[in-house]
Amino acid sequence: MNWIALEEYTQIQKALLQTEPFLVFKHSISCSISSMVKHRFERAFNCNNVHVYYLDLITYRSISNRLADDFKVEHQSPQILLIKNENCIYHASHNAIDADVIKDKI
Repeated sequence: MNWIALEEYTQIQKALLQTEPFLVFKHSISCSISSMVKHRFERAFNCNNVHVYYLDLITYRSISNRLADDFKVEHQSPQILLIKNENCIYHASHNAIDADVIKDKI
């Protein structure tokens, strides 16, 4: 998987200008469940034409808070957001993160 490190909210703003959908995976490096879900997602998701942003929640919590506000989703960890046409069209957290469901929605 080619993760794109999400370190500034301007990256999201630029991605929103594109027509292609993108994903944001919010991950807490101190949480074993988050690590397990991340590894499972990495093995199952193989859409190379979709940008997947990786957000380290420990370091960049303010970005996570802004995502929650802007896209009207409750903050969770781990959590994945599918953004398309400037809207979060799908989000899931913990064991509900399913690569096959996401591929179908893309």
